[in-house]
Parts: sequence; structure tokens; C-alpha cells
Amino acid sequence: MGSDLLSNVLMSVALDDKAACQHVLRILTGIRDLIVLEVRSQYRVSKITSHDAILDILAEDSSGGLFNLEIQRADTIDHARRTRFYGAMVDSGYLMKGKTYSDLPDVYIIYISEKDLWKAGRTSYPVEKYFKSTGVRYDDGQHILYVNAAVDDGSETARLMQYFKTADPDDMSQGDLSKRVHFLKCEEGGYEIMCEISEKIYAEGLEMGRTEGELNAKRTMAYNMHKKGYPDSTIAELLEVSMSRVKGWIDSEMVAVK
Repeated sequence: MGSDLLSNVLMSVALDDKAACQHVLRILTGIRDLIVLEVRSQYRVSKITSHDAILDILAEDSSGGLFNLEIQRADTIDHARRTRFYGAMVDSGYLMKGKTYSDLPDVYIIYISEKDLWKAGRTSYPVEKYFKSTGVRYDDGQHILYVNAAVDDGSETARLMQYFKTADPDDMSQGDLSKRVHFLKCEEGGYEIMCEISEKIYAEGLEMGRTEGELNAKRTMAYNMHKKGYPDSTIAELLEVSMSRVKGWIDSEMVAVK
């Protein structure tokens, strides 16, 4: 289990506390009066025809805004598209039937990395959207912020990131976050919580791997059966999945081979 807050396990446990999460979000967003009402850690968003997403932290504030914090230590993936995917998964979970697009809440995707992914020597990289060749902003309610622990520009955000790198339980400079880390690392009951959560995450990871493997095999079988002329209803019955899942698999496979 990682001992610093750049470990998604420790961060998920630490920020599952509303006061600690609120402290972090106020610094990263600059919204000083932000009030966190609810926090979900390791929150799974599942869709029939796409990858599941497990959000490290999903918090909701008093105005209905949503905040997804993600830790990423690897630098070998497409970070921009990963951020796009997570934003889409959050949106899809909150636009219920009967609601209009204007009912979508503001969503903040905050992507915390160990390295300076964009290599411009900044601690924070807020993404701003504008219409090309104008100064007119394009506001779709999604706010993306990349933050890293590699660059120390002396800002309050950089000081928070330096604390993330150590998570020193004797460093009480980060208010409610420091109190939470001290409890988890030094006080009775704290370490037990960390062990319990890490074991749960590990077990869920194993189960998710098994489930995805089984579904991928069934997806291949469904497409092969479809090519041989089997009706969707027969495929669904034989593979013990829903008709909508079969149709989604077949549609996506047909698009992929075009």
C-alpha cells in the first residue's frame, strides 16, 4: 500500500473524509467557500456497452457541482482522452431520463500526476475553452485541471502537492487533510481502516479482471454467432446476457471492422 497521497489507495481513504476533501478542493479550485456535502471513494460507474470507470474520488458540493479527483502515476497513457472518458462517465451517470441537458451539473475533473505531463514547468494546468480566433469562451460546464507534484512554483497548490509526496503524519500544515492523515497513520483505528480499504480495492480489482475477461469472451462469441446468422434473442439466451448488451456488442464490433 502506498504511503503517500499520490497512491490512489491512500488518497481515496484520506479524502473519503468530507473535511479533508473540502480542504483539498478549496485549494485546487480556488473556490474558498466550497462546501462538500458528499464524498464517494473508488466509485464505480458501469455501462453496458463500454468500459467501467472506477473514480478515485467523486465529491458533490452544496450547489450540486461534481468533483472527480484522479491520481495517475504512469506517463505512458493518453491522459487527455482518459480525462475525456472519465468526464463522460460522470455526465452519463447524472443525466436521468426526463431531464434536459441544462440539468447537467458543473463537473470538475482534477487530474493529479507525479510528473509534469505537459512539460511546461507549471504546477497547475487549467484547461480553458475558447472559440477559435476569438476571445469568446466556450462554457459547457466541464472544468479540467491538471496538477502535478514535480514542479514547485511556490504556490499554495504546489505546497499541497509537496505534502501529497510525503503525507508526513507530523506535518500539520494542511489543516483537515493533515488531521486525517495523522489519524490514518498514527491513531487507533486509522491503520485498520487503511488495511480494510486496500484489501477491498484489491479484491474488487481481481473480480473486475475476471468479469471483464468473461465479458470479452462472450462479446467475441456474440459477434461470431451473429455473423453465422443466429438471432440476437438466441445469442442472448445462450450467453446469458441481455438483448441490449448483445446489440451493443454487435453494433460496436461492426463499427470497428468498417
